[in-house]
Amino acid sequence: MAFFQLGIRRAAAHLSRVSVACGPCLRQQVPVPPSRVLKLVRATRSYASTAPTTAAESKTPLGSLASNIAKSSSESAAQKSSSQSSGKSSSFPDTNAKVVGYWLMGSAVSVFGIVIFGGLTRLTESGLSITEWRPVTGSLPPMSDADWQSEFDKYRASPEFQLINPHMDLAEFKKIYFMEWAHRLWGRFIGLSFALPTIYFIARRRVTPRMAVNLVGISSLIGFQGFIGWWMVKSGLKDDLFAPGSHPRVSQYRLTAHLAAAFVCYAWMLVSGLGVLRTHRLLRDPEAAAKTFAALKSPTLKALRRSVAGLTLLIFTTVLSGALVAGLDAGLIYNEFPKMGNGYAPPKAELFDKFYCRKEDGSDLWWRNMLENPSLVQLDHRILAMTTVTAVVTLFVYSRTGRIKAAMPRDVRKGVTGLLHLVLVQASLGITTLMYMVPISLAAAHQAGALALLTGVLISGHRLRVPKAAQALVQKALQNPSRARTDAISQKVLKKVAEKSSA
Repeated sequence: MAFFQLGIRRAAAHLSRVSVACGPCLRQQVPVPPSRVLKLVRATRSYASTAPTTAAESKTPLGSLASNIAKSSSESAAQKSSSQSSGKSSSFPDTNAKVVGYWLMGSAVSVFGIVIFGGLTRLTESGLSITEWRPVTGSLPPMSDADWQSEFDKYRASPEFQLINPHMDLAEFKKIYFMEWAHRLWGRFIGLSFALPTIYFIARRRVTPRMAVNLVGISSLIGFQGFIGWWMVKSGLKDDLFAPGSHPRVSQYRLTAHLAAAFVCYAWMLVSGLGVLRTHRLLRDPEAAAKTFAALKSPTLKALRRSVAGLTLLIFTTVLSGALVAGLDAGLIYNEFPKMGNGYAPPKAELFDKFYCRKEDGSDLWWRNMLENPSLVQLDHRILAMTTVTAVVTLFVYSRTGRIKAAMPRDVRKGVTGLLHLVLVQASLGITTLMYMVPISLAAAHQAGALALLTGVLISGHRLRVPKAAQALVQKALQNPSRARTDAISQKVLKKVAEKSSA
């Protein structure tokens, strides 16, 4: 007991000596001198509230930093007051966050992958294995033997099973089912991984108003793409679209629409992401960016810019023609190159056959054969493909002429060279795929090459553009070059103050 009494007395004596103090004693204590960081912040505030510094004061590093921060804060305050007085203030920023650019590029890569996987699904004839469209409940595969048997029974009622796979068992059905299920699940993932960040970036004001509209448009296109996919699959589940005894397949028109929507979605994501990253790269060195814009505005590059835009349209048209070839299985006939049979083109009677007409007067002879006759569809694709190769080679030669070569920036020159390599590889893949009667590996590589070729021409066109928004930001940075650096320094100072106060 005496031991505890001694401890309590010592604790009370220590508490009275250290922790307990009266008001007069606290007021008489000597104040602790502030740290250098606090001095810097106080100097900044004093300079912001007083007149501009003199020449003698601005010679010191501290005085120069304080004057710059004061000038920046006064300008921002003036801009804020003017915007509030005019009633036109906007909470959206002038530039998109850099993370938005990386996210868009990652989404474009995911779309690239699902396009290739969708081609594999078609080539393995797995696309018609799931006969229902359940956007929510279809996210899970069958979980029991009874569920698997139910799905198999639905597939057995389809024209594809009755005409092509009548000897397929349940184990073989599971393989093609999982291919289509994985394709649909990947599509759902792309939709959610794009729509949810879109809501976040817009709600947190991490994007410009223009980019917000783009993100909403891409999200809507992804949702519409899911509907087009089911609309396409549904066409292969009915036997009224086929001639008696013909090969069951989806409508070539719907397949082309499905592939076109995927390519547009990919291109939209890619160009938007490249724009965000390019703007941040240009703003790191506004003087170099201004020189780049001046070079791109040269009248010498006007024809090159138009040529790349026309080439983009030509490549996209060739892709749509390839989708018609795939939808009609037109690559399984005339498996030689450059001839088609005994000549460079089939006989005229075969190319324009009245069998494909649906009107008695034959007024739909031309366009029906161009879109539904496998022989003419393959010929059209060959012509478009060779035209694309010729156009790219011509563009490359034109870009190497003396006047164009001197005016063309280095990154544009690299883009045109890469485009030449891509088109040569794609042409080789197309010819090889045709001559080997469309094996799955070569056909998938050919489809990937088409998307890679479109990527190359989009990048080349993007490097030739002079975006007005980025140009305005560069001009703004050139008019006030020390503004960004001053804001960065002030943020570091305030961060140090916060860390010191918390410590």
